[in-house]
Amino acid sequence: MEADYVIVGAGSAGCAMAYRLSEAGRSVLVVEHGGTDAGPFIQMPGALSYPMNMARYDWGYETEPEPHLGGRKLACPRGKVIGGSSSINGMVYVRGHARDFDHWRETGAEGWGFADVLPYFKRMECWHDGGHGGDPAWRGTGGPVHVTRGRRDNPLVRAFVEAGVQAGYEHTEDYNGEKQEGFGPFEMTVWRGKRWSAADAYLKPALKRENCDLVRGFVRRVVIEDGRATGVEIARGGRTEVVHARAEVIVAASAINSPKLLMLSGIGPAAHLAEHGIEVVADRPGVGENLQDHLELYVQMAASQPVSLYKYWNLFGKALVGARWLFTRTGPGASNQFESCGFIRSAAGVEYPDLQFHFLPIAVRYDGKASAEGHGFQAHVGPMRSESRGHVRLKGADPKAPPSIRFNYMSVESDWRDFRAAIRLTREVFAQEAFAPFVKHEIVPGPGVQSDADLDAVIREHVESAYHPCGTCRMGRADDARAVVDPQARVIGVEGLRVADSSIFPRITNGNLNAPSIMVGEKAADHILGRPPLPPENATPWIHPAWRTAQR
Repeated sequence: MEADYVIVGAGSAGCAMAYRLSEAGRSVLVVEHGGTDAGPFIQMPGALSYPMNMARYDWGYETEPEPHLGGRKLACPRGKVIGGSSSINGMVYVRGHARDFDHWRETGAEGWGFADVLPYFKRMECWHDGGHGGDPAWRGTGGPVHVTRGRRDNPLVRAFVEAGVQAGYEHTEDYNGEKQEGFGPFEMTVWRGKRWSAADAYLKPALKRENCDLVRGFVRRVVIEDGRATGVEIARGGRTEVVHARAEVIVAASAINSPKLLMLSGIGPAAHLAEHGIEVVADRPGVGENLQDHLELYVQMAASQPVSLYKYWNLFGKALVGARWLFTRTGPGASNQFESCGFIRSAAGVEYPDLQFHFLPIAVRYDGKASAEGHGFQAHVGPMRSESRGHVRLKGADPKAPPSIRFNYMSVESDWRDFRAAIRLTREVFAQEAFAPFVKHEIVPGPGVQSDADLDAVIREHVESAYHPCGTCRMGRADDARAVVDPQARVIGVEGLRVADSSIFPRITNGNLNAPSIMVGEKAADHILGRPPLPPENATPWIHPAWRTAQR
């Protein structure tokens, strides 16, 4: 088993690189531990709560007890299937704010400012605006990733945007275009009623080429000889084998598994590796550090009318939705049901949005348990740029052992301030005229929860991860001791080795991470091929003219 390039992980970035490298005529082997993405649980958008709770598709990681959340252990699902987490995620498509990428550039990721990454977002997209308007000049229409909008025919979905505008916020027709700030329609990676994962967009077409192949196996370590990566050691069928890379090994195994694999291969904090008897190849103290995520709280309301999706929340209803989807690819099963959203600023003096809303026309948890109240609706809300940082570390030298994951959620006072603001601002939106026909009462946090201390107690008990881990192999200048990869995604201190996935994000982006993860794969492919990057596009994002003095 040998190829020019060996890619570890068939996830969002890995699939994109497999497609672009093989398109350029290079031979590629993608090594993936997970199996097929066939079957209705993955393919049906409305069934999104199932695959991330199934051991067949998910690595099943959880955090160490989180010290600032009362010692709770939180789920940390990562896709163990072709398509990676793009096959088990909520299918929400958010590029991130232009300023996020400018911050990457300013902190050492030269060539990754918004002007540099916009052409790659355009290259990857096949955007279908559905006649809603939007910003065609900012979007791509010829790429592999289908981006669509839901039908938005539930009255609650439209009420959410109306209420946001009534509360004094902006309306945005395309938050992935010039103007992220405001309330408007959500976008999703769904095509013709089915989930459109990175495997659909990139890997399956790439595998039709003779120079691209998929190897099923568990990667134990990167093989490094005389300071150069030459392949990966994999376990499959009870045997250990080496897959050889003639040019480079590219690790794209997630913000959890990429740093784990580097450390098992001798790349990481020297003292930590020595603890586990691992020979140090490159002392990189940043490996596994800088772990970030988005936390969110579900602000849930009981509905006064039977207008929510709760009417399908029984055996007969689910069977009906499932059958309609199976035979026609239409109906509630054909949408992830996140069809309206909002991006707002938590306070005056915040330059661009730092709170995100996912609106859902049912009161339900991510594990699929509906509210005891019956009909209802909810907004998932949380700060986008938490200052808390955690880490991924080894529990031992056995590659099969899960890593130790601690996000250190809510470890900074500003997180609590921002979260309290998020809850109060959400309540204000739900109190607008547009929701008057639908609101019965608040379920969570509950109308009696008003003081800072009471809100903090609810946050501590009820916040959940939005499943956006990133940052553990941070990209930066080659002379930055805390950086793991340089701006061409090359691992600093080892030849022939790159990392390209959400682990290289210097700082978490605004919104869901699947789109920027795919973009990293697209852009890294050009670096790997030694091509000049796509020409920068100097598009100026909309920034609220009164942001210094006004919250909206």
